[in-house]
Amino acid sequence: MYLPFLYTLLLLLTSLEQPISAANQPHRYANKHGPSSVIFPVTGNVYPKGYFHVTIKIGHPAKAYFLDIDTGSDLTWLQCDAPCTKCIPAPHTPYKPTKDLVRCRDPLCASLQSPENLPCGTPEEQCDYEVGYADHGSSMGVLVKDFISLTLTNGSILGPRLAFGCGYNQEVADSVHPPYTDGVLGLGKGKSSIVGQIFNLGLTQNVVGHCLSGHGGGFLFLGNDLLPSSGVIWMPMSSKSIGNHYSLGNAELLFGGKATGVKGLNMVFDSGSTYTYFNSQAYKALFSLIKKEVNGKNLNEANDDKSLPVCWKGTKPFRSIRDVSNLFKPLALSFTKSKTAQLQMPPEAYLIVTDKGNVCLGIMDGSEVGLEDFNIIGDISLQDKIVIFDNEKQRIGWATANCERLPKS
Repeated sequence: MYLPFLYTLLLLLTSLEQPISAANQPHRYANKHGPSSVIFPVTGNVYPKGYFHVTIKIGHPAKAYFLDIDTGSDLTWLQCDAPCTKCIPAPHTPYKPTKDLVRCRDPLCASLQSPENLPCGTPEEQCDYEVGYADHGSSMGVLVKDFISLTLTNGSILGPRLAFGCGYNQEVADSVHPPYTDGVLGLGKGKSSIVGQIFNLGLTQNVVGHCLSGHGGGFLFLGNDLLPSSGVIWMPMSSKSIGNHYSLGNAELLFGGKATGVKGLNMVFDSGSTYTYFNSQAYKALFSLIKKEVNGKNLNEANDDKSLPVCWKGTKPFRSIRDVSNLFKPLALSFTKSKTAQLQMPPEAYLIVTDKGNVCLGIMDGSEVGLEDFNIIGDISLQDKIVIFDNEKQRIGWATANCERLPKS
Protein backbone atom coordinates (compact mmCIF):
# COMPACT_ATOMS: atom_id res chain seq x y z
CA MET A 1 0.00 0.00 0.00
CA TYR A 2 1.41 3.36 -1.03
CA LEU A 3 -0.25 5.90 1.25
CA PRO A 4 1.00 9.41 0.35
CA PHE A 5 2.60 11.40 3.16
CA LEU A 6 0.09 14.21 2.89
CA TYR A 7 1.59 16.86 5.09
CA THR A 8 5.34 16.22 5.31
CA LEU A 9 6.21 14.92 1.87
CA LEU A 10 9.91 14.81 1.31
CA LEU A 11 8.99 16.50 -1.97
CA LEU A 12 5.96 18.71 -2.56
CA LEU A 13 5.09 18.09 -6.18
CA THR A 14 3.96 21.29 -7.82
CA SER A 15 2.89 22.32 -11.28
CA LEU A 16 5.25 22.66 -14.20
CA GLU A 17 6.04 26.23 -15.13
CA GLN A 18 5.65 25.42 -18.82
CA PRO A 19 4.46 22.39 -20.81
CA ILE A 20 6.84 19.79 -22.15
CA SER A 21 7.40 20.44 -25.82
CA ALA A 22 5.79 18.08 -28.32
CA ALA A 23 8.63 18.70 -30.72
CA ASN A 24 10.50 15.62 -29.52
CA GLN A 25 7.62 13.27 -30.32
CA PRO A 26 8.16 10.94 -33.31
CA HIS A 27 5.94 12.01 -36.23
CA ARG A 28 4.41 8.54 -36.57
CA TYR A 29 2.92 8.91 -33.08
CA ALA A 30 1.21 12.24 -33.76
CA ASN A 31 -2.48 12.22 -32.80
CA LYS A 32 -4.19 13.37 -36.00
CA HIS A 33 -7.75 13.16 -34.63
CA GLY A 34 -7.54 15.66 -31.77
CA PRO A 35 -7.73 14.88 -28.05
CA SER A 36 -9.08 11.45 -27.18
CA SER A 37 -8.89 9.10 -24.18
CA VAL A 38 -6.72 6.26 -22.95
CA ILE A 39 -8.19 3.31 -21.09
CA PHE A 40 -6.34 0.70 -19.02
CA PRO A 41 -7.78 -2.49 -17.54
CA VAL A 42 -7.12 -2.58 -13.79
CA THR A 43 -6.02 -5.66 -11.83
CA GLY A 44 -6.19 -6.15 -8.06
CA ASN A 45 -8.58 -5.91 -5.12
CA VAL A 46 -8.95 -4.39 -1.67
CA TYR A 47 -8.57 -7.73 0.09
CA PRO A 48 -6.46 -9.80 0.15
CA LYS A 49 -4.11 -8.05 -2.34
CA GLY A 50 -4.60 -4.56 -0.96
CA TYR A 51 -3.87 -2.63 -4.16
CA PHE A 52 -4.91 -2.05 -7.79
CA HIS A 53 -2.47 -1.80 -10.69
CA VAL A 54 -2.34 -1.27 -14.44
CA THR A 55 0.10 -2.59 -17.04
CA ILE A 56 2.15 0.11 -18.75
CA LYS A 57 4.49 -0.52 -21.70
CA ILE A 58 7.66 1.56 -21.55
CA GLY A 59 10.73 1.89 -23.76
CA HIS A 60 11.68 0.87 -27.28
CA PRO A 61 11.21 -1.98 -27.73
CA ALA A 62 8.36 -1.67 -25.24
CA LYS A 63 8.39 -3.78 -22.09
CA ALA A 64 5.46 -4.25 -19.73
CA TYR A 65 5.52 -3.05 -16.11
CA PHE A 66 2.93 -3.14 -13.33
CA LEU A 67 2.29 0.23 -11.69
CA ASP A 68 0.20 0.87 -8.58
CA ILE A 69 -2.43 3.51 -9.45
CA ASP A 70 -2.19 6.51 -7.14
CA THR A 71 -4.37 9.62 -7.40
CA GLY A 72 -2.76 10.85 -4.18
CA SER A 73 0.63 11.73 -5.70
CA ASP A 74 2.08 13.15 -8.92
CA LEU A 75 5.37 11.36 -9.46
CA THR A 76 5.40 8.18 -11.54
CA TRP A 77 8.39 5.94 -10.85
CA LEU A 78 9.53 2.38 -11.40
CA GLN A 79 12.45 0.37 -10.13
CA CYS A 80 15.62 0.90 -12.11
CA ASP A 81 18.87 -1.02 -12.50
CA ALA A 82 21.04 2.09 -12.41
CA PRO A 83 22.11 0.16 -10.30
CA CYS A 84 19.29 -0.61 -7.89
CA THR A 85 21.05 -0.28 -4.53
CA LYS A 86 17.94 -1.26 -2.60
CA CYS A 87 15.08 -2.86 -4.51
CA ILE A 88 11.83 -4.36 -3.28
CA PRO A 89 10.36 -7.59 -4.71
CA ALA A 90 8.77 -6.88 -8.09
CA PRO A 91 7.17 -8.90 -10.91
CA HIS A 92 9.61 -7.75 -13.61
CA THR A 93 13.32 -7.12 -13.90
CA PRO A 94 14.23 -3.50 -13.11
CA TYR A 95 13.81 -0.94 -15.87
CA LYS A 96 16.98 -0.24 -17.86
CA PRO A 97 17.12 3.53 -18.31
CA THR A 98 17.96 5.36 -21.51
CA LYS A 99 20.59 8.08 -21.63
CA ASP A 100 17.78 10.64 -21.83
CA LEU A 101 18.11 12.09 -18.33
CA VAL A 102 16.06 15.05 -17.16
CA ARG A 103 18.49 17.86 -16.37
CA CYS A 104 18.29 20.36 -13.56
CA ARG A 105 17.53 23.11 -16.08
CA ASP A 106 14.27 21.37 -17.04
CA PRO A 107 11.21 23.12 -15.51
CA LEU A 108 9.98 19.70 -14.43
CA CYS A 109 13.05 19.26 -12.24
CA ALA A 110 12.61 22.71 -10.74
CA SER A 111 9.06 21.79 -9.75
CA LEU A 112 10.36 18.80 -7.79
CA GLN A 113 13.15 20.55 -5.89
CA SER A 114 13.01 22.38 -2.59
CA PRO A 115 15.69 24.25 -0.61
CA GLU A 116 15.85 21.43 1.91
CA ASN A 117 15.86 18.56 -0.56
CA LEU A 118 18.23 17.53 -3.36
CA PRO A 119 19.20 21.02 -4.55
CA CYS A 120 20.81 21.28 -7.98
CA GLY A 121 24.40 22.43 -8.24
CA THR A 122 24.48 23.33 -11.95
CA PRO A 123 21.81 23.41 -14.71
CA GLU A 124 23.44 20.46 -16.51
CA GLU A 125 23.34 18.07 -13.56
CA GLN A 126 20.94 15.15 -13.58
CA CYS A 127 17.66 15.72 -11.75
CA ASP A 128 17.44 13.63 -8.58
CA TYR A 129 14.20 12.99 -6.71
CA GLU A 130 13.14 11.61 -3.37
CA VAL A 131 9.54 10.96 -2.41
CA GLY A 132 8.16 9.59 0.87
CA TYR A 133 4.82 8.06 1.80
CA ALA A 134 2.94 7.98 5.08
CA ASP A 135 3.31 4.21 5.39
CA HIS A 136 7.04 5.06 5.70
CA GLY A 137 7.79 3.76 2.22
CA SER A 138 9.91 5.89 -0.10
CA SER A 139 11.63 5.99 -3.46
CA MET A 140 14.85 7.73 -4.43
CA GLY A 141 16.28 8.02 -7.91
CA VAL A 142 16.77 10.13 -11.00
CA LEU A 143 14.27 11.56 -13.49
CA VAL A 144 14.41 10.17 -17.02
CA LYS A 145 12.35 10.33 -20.19
CA ASP A 146 11.31 7.41 -22.33
CA PHE A 147 8.57 6.29 -24.71
CA ILE A 148 5.33 5.17 -23.04
CA SER A 149 2.87 3.29 -25.26
CA LEU A 150 -0.71 4.58 -25.24
CA THR A 151 -3.67 3.29 -27.24
CA LEU A 152 -6.39 5.93 -27.63
CA THR A 153 -10.10 5.29 -27.97
CA ASN A 154 -10.06 6.98 -31.40
CA GLY A 155 -7.74 4.26 -32.69
CA SER A 156 -4.46 6.18 -32.53
CA ILE A 157 -1.40 4.42 -31.10
CA LEU A 158 0.99 6.85 -29.47
CA GLY A 159 4.43 6.66 -27.91
CA PRO A 160 5.12 10.04 -26.31
CA ARG A 161 8.33 10.62 -24.39
CA LEU A 162 7.25 11.24 -20.83
CA ALA A 163 9.24 11.98 -17.68
CA PHE A 164 9.19 9.62 -14.70
CA GLY A 165 11.38 8.51 -11.84
CA CYS A 166 13.96 5.78 -12.23
CA GLY A 167 14.08 4.50 -8.65
CA TYR A 168 17.26 2.87 -7.41
CA ASN A 169 16.58 2.95 -3.67
CA GLN A 170 13.18 1.92 -2.28
CA GLU A 171 12.20 1.63 1.38
CA VAL A 172 9.24 -0.28 2.80
CA ALA A 173 8.26 -0.46 6.46
CA ASP A 174 8.84 -3.89 8.02
CA SER A 175 5.21 -4.14 9.10
CA VAL A 176 3.83 -3.32 5.66
CA HIS A 177 3.24 -5.89 2.93
CA PRO A 178 4.06 -3.84 -0.18
CA PRO A 179 2.23 -4.10 -3.51
CA TYR A 180 3.84 -6.60 -5.85
CA THR A 181 4.36 -3.99 -8.56
CA ASP A 182 7.25 -2.36 -10.37
CA GLY A 183 6.43 1.13 -9.12
CA VAL A 184 3.74 3.80 -8.85
CA LEU A 185 1.63 5.55 -11.50
CA GLY A 186 1.20 9.12 -10.21
CA LEU A 187 -2.19 10.51 -11.22
CA GLY A 188 -2.35 13.67 -9.09
CA LYS A 189 -3.59 16.95 -10.50
CA GLY A 190 -0.17 18.54 -10.92
CA LYS A 191 1.22 19.00 -14.43
CA SER A 192 4.18 16.80 -13.55
CA SER A 193 1.89 13.78 -13.30
CA ILE A 194 1.35 11.50 -16.28
CA VAL A 195 -2.13 13.03 -16.67
CA GLY A 196 -0.71 16.54 -16.86
CA GLN A 197 2.09 15.59 -19.23
CA ILE A 198 -0.07 13.96 -21.87
CA PHE A 199 -2.56 16.83 -21.58
CA ASN A 200 0.24 19.32 -22.23
CA LEU A 201 1.09 17.36 -25.37
CA GLY A 202 -2.50 17.76 -26.60
CA LEU A 203 -3.20 14.01 -26.54
CA THR A 204 -6.09 13.95 -24.03
CA GLN A 205 -8.17 16.29 -21.96
CA ASN A 206 -6.94 16.90 -18.39
CA VAL A 207 -9.28 14.33 -16.86
CA VAL A 208 -8.58 11.08 -15.03
CA GLY A 209 -11.03 8.55 -13.64
CA HIS A 210 -11.28 5.03 -12.32
CA CYS A 211 -13.85 2.36 -11.65
CA LEU A 212 -12.80 -0.27 -9.08
CA SER A 213 -14.93 -3.40 -8.82
CA GLY A 214 -15.86 -4.86 -5.45
CA HIS A 215 -15.14 -8.25 -7.04
CA GLY A 216 -11.66 -7.14 -8.10
CA GLY A 217 -10.40 -5.49 -11.25
CA GLY A 218 -11.90 -2.49 -13.02
CA PHE A 219 -10.57 0.19 -15.35
CA LEU A 220 -8.66 3.48 -15.38
CA PHE A 221 -9.04 6.18 -18.02
CA LEU A 222 -7.31 9.41 -19.02
CA GLY A 223 -9.39 11.92 -21.00
CA ASN A 224 -13.10 12.78 -21.07
CA ASP A 225 -14.48 10.53 -23.84
CA LEU A 226 -15.74 7.94 -21.37
CA LEU A 227 -17.72 10.09 -18.94
CA PRO A 228 -21.28 8.90 -18.22
CA SER A 229 -23.91 11.02 -19.93
CA SER A 230 -26.03 11.22 -16.78
CA GLY A 231 -26.26 10.19 -13.14
CA VAL A 232 -22.95 11.74 -12.01
CA ILE A 233 -22.85 13.79 -8.80
CA TRP A 234 -20.46 16.68 -9.42
CA MET A 235 -18.78 18.86 -6.80
CA PRO A 236 -16.16 21.61 -7.22
CA MET A 237 -12.62 20.75 -6.16
CA SER A 238 -11.43 22.43 -3.00
CA SER A 239 -8.82 25.14 -3.43
CA LYS A 240 -7.65 24.64 0.17
CA SER A 241 -6.12 21.19 -0.28
CA ILE A 242 -2.40 20.86 0.45
CA GLY A 243 -0.31 20.24 -2.64
CA ASN A 244 -1.95 18.63 -5.66
CA HIS A 245 -4.34 16.29 -3.88
CA TYR A 246 -7.94 15.80 -4.99
CA SER A 247 -10.26 17.17 -2.31
CA LEU A 248 -13.80 18.51 -2.00
CA GLY A 249 -13.27 20.36 1.23
CA ASN A 250 -15.28 19.82 4.39
CA ALA A 251 -17.74 16.96 4.82
CA GLU A 252 -20.15 15.78 7.50
CA LEU A 253 -20.34 12.11 8.49
CA LEU A 254 -23.76 10.45 8.51
CA PHE A 255 -24.49 7.09 10.18
CA GLY A 256 -27.64 5.25 9.19
CA GLY A 257 -28.84 8.41 7.45
CA LYS A 258 -28.55 10.49 10.62
CA ALA A 259 -26.08 13.19 11.63
CA THR A 260 -23.24 12.07 13.89
CA GLY A 261 -22.04 15.51 14.91
CA VAL A 262 -18.78 14.82 13.08
CA LYS A 263 -18.24 17.76 10.73
CA GLY A 264 -15.46 19.64 9.03
CA LEU A 265 -13.74 16.55 7.58
CA ASN A 266 -11.34 17.60 4.82
CA MET A 267 -11.56 14.47 2.67
CA VAL A 268 -8.89 13.59 0.10
CA PHE A 269 -9.56 11.02 -2.65
CA ASP A 270 -6.60 8.65 -2.85
CA SER A 271 -6.51 5.45 -4.91
CA GLY A 272 -3.03 4.79 -3.53
CA SER A 273 -4.57 4.07 -0.13
CA THR A 274 -6.29 0.71 0.28
CA TYR A 275 -8.42 1.77 3.23
CA THR A 276 -10.19 4.91 4.45
CA TYR A 277 -8.73 7.03 7.24
CA PHE A 278 -10.42 9.52 9.58
CA ASN A 279 -8.74 11.83 12.04
CA SER A 280 -8.61 10.55 15.60
CA GLN A 281 -11.68 12.41 16.85
CA ALA A 282 -13.87 11.36 13.92
CA TYR A 283 -12.62 7.78 14.08
CA LYS A 284 -13.38 7.43 17.79
CA ALA A 285 -16.87 8.85 17.31
CA LEU A 286 -17.59 6.48 14.43
CA PHE A 287 -16.14 3.44 16.19
CA SER A 288 -18.29 4.16 19.24
CA LEU A 289 -21.43 4.24 17.07
CA ILE A 290 -20.52 1.02 15.26
CA LYS A 291 -19.62 -0.77 18.50
CA LYS A 292 -22.97 0.21 20.02
CA GLU A 293 -24.74 -0.96 16.87
CA VAL A 294 -23.19 -4.44 16.81
CA ASN A 295 -23.82 -5.14 20.50
CA GLY A 296 -26.41 -7.87 20.81
CA LYS A 297 -25.92 -9.10 17.24
CA ASN A 298 -23.84 -12.17 18.09
CA LEU A 299 -20.62 -10.43 17.11
CA ASN A 300 -17.53 -10.57 19.31
CA GLU A 301 -14.16 -8.93 18.82
CA ALA A 302 -11.73 -11.22 17.00
CA ASN A 303 -8.49 -10.12 18.63
CA ASP A 304 -6.58 -13.03 17.07
CA ASP A 305 -7.28 -11.74 13.53
CA LYS A 306 -4.56 -9.21 12.67
CA SER A 307 -5.85 -8.45 9.15
CA LEU A 308 -6.98 -5.00 10.33
CA PRO A 309 -6.98 -3.25 13.72
CA VAL A 310 -10.66 -4.03 14.48
CA CYS A 311 -12.34 -7.34 13.58
CA TRP A 312 -15.41 -9.24 14.76
CA LYS A 313 -16.34 -12.91 14.58
CA GLY A 314 -19.81 -14.42 14.43
CA THR A 315 -21.23 -17.69 15.64
CA LYS A 316 -19.84 -19.23 12.46
CA PRO A 317 -17.37 -17.96 9.86
CA PHE A 318 -18.70 -15.45 7.35
CA ARG A 319 -18.27 -16.37 3.69
CA SER A 320 -18.71 -12.94 2.11
CA ILE A 321 -19.64 -9.37 2.89
CA ARG A 322 -23.24 -10.20 2.01
CA ASP A 323 -23.44 -12.30 5.18
CA VAL A 324 -22.82 -9.27 7.38
CA SER A 325 -24.19 -6.28 5.44
CA ASN A 326 -27.52 -6.44 7.31
CA LEU A 327 -25.69 -6.18 10.66
CA PHE A 328 -24.16 -2.77 9.93
CA LYS A 329 -25.67 0.58 9.01
CA PRO A 330 -24.66 2.53 5.90
CA LEU A 331 -22.43 5.59 6.17
CA ALA A 332 -22.35 8.69 4.00
CA LEU A 333 -20.20 11.76 3.58
CA SER A 334 -22.30 14.86 3.03
CA PHE A 335 -20.34 17.71 1.50
CA THR A 336 -21.25 21.01 3.04
CA LYS A 337 -21.18 23.01 -0.20
CA SER A 338 -24.25 21.06 -1.31
CA LYS A 339 -26.39 19.16 1.18
CA THR A 340 -27.69 16.96 -1.65
CA ALA A 341 -24.18 15.81 -2.64
CA GLN A 342 -23.44 12.68 -0.66
CA LEU A 343 -20.89 9.94 -1.14
CA GLN A 344 -22.79 6.85 -0.05
CA MET A 345 -20.82 4.20 1.84
CA PRO A 346 -22.85 1.01 2.33
CA PRO A 347 -21.31 -1.69 4.56
CA GLU A 348 -19.52 -3.08 1.50
CA ALA A 349 -17.65 0.25 1.27
CA TYR A 350 -16.10 0.09 4.74
CA LEU A 351 -15.92 -3.60 5.73
CA ILE A 352 -14.00 -6.65 4.55
CA VAL A 353 -14.41 -10.36 5.30
CA THR A 354 -11.06 -12.04 5.94
CA ASP A 355 -9.84 -15.51 5.05
CA LYS A 356 -10.52 -16.41 8.70
CA GLY A 357 -14.21 -15.71 8.20
CA ASN A 358 -14.25 -12.56 10.33
CA VAL A 359 -15.53 -9.10 9.43
CA CYS A 360 -13.11 -6.19 9.84
CA LEU A 361 -13.49 -2.42 9.81
CA GLY A 362 -11.81 -0.87 6.76
CA ILE A 363 -11.83 2.62 8.26
CA MET A 364 -8.85 3.39 10.46
CA ASP A 365 -7.43 6.06 12.74
CA GLY A 366 -5.23 8.25 10.55
CA SER A 367 -3.29 9.57 13.52
CA GLU A 368 -1.75 6.13 13.96
CA VAL A 369 -0.03 6.43 10.55
CA GLY A 370 0.96 10.07 10.95
CA LEU A 371 -1.89 11.74 9.06
CA GLU A 372 -2.90 13.95 12.01
CA ASP A 373 -6.02 15.86 10.92
CA PHE A 374 -6.08 14.56 7.34
CA ASN A 375 -8.87 12.27 6.15
CA ILE A 376 -8.56 9.90 3.20
CA ILE A 377 -11.17 8.19 1.07
CA GLY A 378 -9.37 5.02 0.00
CA ASP A 379 -10.10 2.22 -2.44
CA ILE A 380 -12.47 0.35 -0.13
CA SER A 381 -14.93 3.26 -0.17
CA LEU A 382 -14.62 3.88 -3.93
CA GLN A 383 -15.57 0.38 -5.08
CA ASP A 384 -18.38 -0.06 -7.62
CA LYS A 385 -18.34 3.65 -8.43
CA ILE A 386 -16.96 5.53 -11.39
CA VAL A 387 -14.93 8.39 -9.90
CA ILE A 388 -13.87 11.28 -12.14
CA PHE A 389 -11.28 13.96 -11.48
CA ASP A 390 -11.94 16.71 -14.02
CA ASN A 391 -9.00 19.11 -13.90
CA GLU A 392 -10.40 21.03 -16.86
CA LYS A 393 -13.50 22.16 -14.96
CA GLN A 394 -11.98 21.77 -11.47
CA ARG A 395 -14.59 19.29 -10.28
CA ILE A 396 -14.89 15.75 -8.95
CA GLY A 397 -17.76 13.45 -9.82
CA TRP A 398 -18.97 9.97 -8.93
CA ALA A 399 -21.76 7.58 -9.82
CA THR A 400 -22.69 3.97 -9.10
CA ALA A 401 -21.34 1.82 -11.94
CA ASN A 402 -20.61 -1.69 -13.13
CA CYS A 403 -16.83 -1.64 -13.02
CA GLU A 404 -16.40 -5.15 -14.43
CA ARG A 405 -17.12 -4.03 -18.00
CA LEU A 406 -14.81 -1.76 -19.96
CA PRO A 407 -16.81 1.22 -21.30
CA LYS A 408 -17.17 1.91 -25.00
CA SER A 409 -16.16 5.32 -26.32
